[in-house]
Amino acid sequence: MASQTKPYISPEEYLEIERRSQHKSEYFDGKMVAMSGATENHNLISTNISSELNVQMKGRPCKVYANDMRVKISPTGLYAYPDVVALCGQAKFDDTQKDTLVNPAVIVEVLSDSTEAYDRGFKSEHYRRLESLREYLLVAQDKTHVEHYVRQADNTWLFSEASGLNDEVKLSSIDCVLRLSEVYDKIEIGPRNEENAD
Repeated sequence: MASQTKPYISPEEYLEIERRSQHKSEYFDGKMVAMSGATENHNLISTNISSELNVQMKGRPCKVYANDMRVKISPTGLYAYPDVVALCGQAKFDDTQKDTLVNPAVIVEVLSDSTEAYDRGFKSEHYRRLESLREYLLVAQDKTHVEHYVRQADNTWLFSEASGLNDEVKLSSIDCVLRLSEVYDKIEIGPRNEENAD
């Protein structure tokens, strides 16, 4: 029996379907990809990061969004849901619904077994095409480790990493600091449990 190909979905059709759906899907090149749920560590780390940034942004024209803010990478057409998104200044959206951000300054992805290759490769490549993006973080959930990528004036990316609970990551583009002791607050780091990975 011949396999049936799924019909091409336009970005407009994707947004219409996505806005009615109870489940999140990312979109690229005519295809929607459903997102799976996340582990406890994944959720706690995302919440810790967004909470820390939010506290440091009080009284400033800066915003942080966690989990549900869709981001459109206009140069490539990818629509994605980063774990945490932040910016200072005016938030710009794809349309009047204000549910699809187009100008994040910072994107954070919490890595998991099922998405690590995708986050490091495909997604990272697309994110780096965003003109507004200044910093990109990849945060491990099975160990204390944060990778920090910072856009340089010549459009290259400078890499650094932090692994100790006393370490911190300075996010210059939004004038915030993430201390790993706060990022990993309440996180139990132990042997990997492949059955429960998200």
